[in-house]
Amino acid sequence: MIYIKLLFTAFFWGGTFIAGKLLSQNVDPYSAAFLRFFIASLCLVFLTIKIEGHLPKLKPDTIFIIFLLGLSGIVFYNLFFFSGLKYIQANQASLIIATNPIFITLCSALFFKESLNKNKIVGLSLSVAGALIVISNGNILDILNLKLEKGELLIFGCVASWVIYSILGKKAMNDLSPIVSVCYSSIAGTILLFFPALYRGVFSNMLSYNFVEWTSLFYLGFFGTALGFSWYYAGIKQIGPMQAGVFINFVPISAIILSFLILKEPLTISLIVGAILVIAGVYLSNAADFIKKEI
Repeated sequence: MIYIKLLFTAFFWGGTFIAGKLLSQNVDPYSAAFLRFFIASLCLVFLTIKIEGHLPKLKPDTIFIIFLLGLSGIVFYNLFFFSGLKYIQANQASLIIATNPIFITLCSALFFKESLNKNKIVGLSLSVAGALIVISNGNILDILNLKLEKGELLIFGCVASWVIYSILGKKAMNDLSPIVSVCYSSIAGTILLFFPALYRGVFSNMLSYNFVEWTSLFYLGFFGTALGFSWYYAGIKQIGPMQAGVFINFVPISAIILSFLILKEPLTISLIVGAILVIAGVYLSNAADFIKKEI
């Protein structure tokens, strides 16, 4: 059952790109991010109490870390996410964001002196090459000439935001469980997004949202955030982070399939080649740790 849940989690997270693309056309990024995490926070509070038995009190020094987590992983990530999806296809965005584990590995090596073996170096190179192919639509020379489009740059902002969130998360989880950390960072992000969203008329504009937009918001808040993270951390608890992490490789695959079926986005050669390189690179960079853990 846990493997089925992890597979569905990857499917849910792949679907966030489609929901985000549908929202980005008519809902401003601040309102979309605020409403997504308002829904997510309500669900996460309920799930945290159910799992932990209560909402743990935060220590004074932990409050600042939670603030930074909310700012990086919730506010900045989602502003880049919704803004970027207004300009590029959902399948392209999913593959750029799929390089997150590679850049987290690289930053962990730089800042925490974690070892980089040959598999990780090769995996990093493959994933970066794949991302460059996707970003440039197969014209890598455009990147050398600094001919990057606005959408690609914004989605790369998601990657940078998530790397910061992940590094800060290591510090937060010295005192908090993963689900509590996600819950409080979601609440912090929601509070930080409230006034910018209010300034943009979120409460008056939301009356004009159609069924698709409300469905997308609920999907992002419940399935893409609360349930997705809950099942993912349940997987980590039962089978370990390495095995659970393998399922992340299915996220861009599900995003590409769903974007083709729902959004009618084309499957180009550069997208397929980039997807193969990104997924192979992420898998290879984690393969050594996975095998070592099994032995």
